Amino acid sequence: MPVNTASAVWEGRLRDGNGKMRLGSGAYEGPYSFVSRFESGAGTNPEELIGAAHAGCFSMAFAATLERAGFVAASVKTSARVHLDKVDAGFTITRIELSTDAVVPGIDEAAFQEHAQAAKAGCPVSRALAGVEISLVANLVTE
Repeated sequence: MPVNTASAVWEGRLRDGNGKMRLGSGAYEGPYSFVSRFESGAGTNPEELIGAAHAGCFSMAFAATLERAGFVAASVKTSARVHLDKVDAGFTITRIELSTDAVVPGIDEAAFQEHAQAAKAGCPVSRALAGVEISLVANLVTE
């Protein structure tokens, strides 16, 4: 299996410094700052990248789980809301809310929900974030 890489550099002080994050593949490189992380300013932040990774991982895991059960997803569209809160130990990712809309011909609601929960539990990013509360709202979309 491949080993994936990413890198980051930070220059300056916390509040007025700035940084850049880069994926090892070169598919993304972008700035981040105190403002983009804690105040909704321009640029990205580690939590946003974790959200993208989790949404992508879950979408693929759900498609694979469905395929193993004999269903083919026409599409799986997932978003993630990553909550960064200040707690006693400092800033912490306290919860992630996944929301997915999937078009899966021939599946009933109960089986759809069962496979969605299995995909959430089996997704490698979910497993890596096991100490974080992860919720899922799964919507079966009919064409």
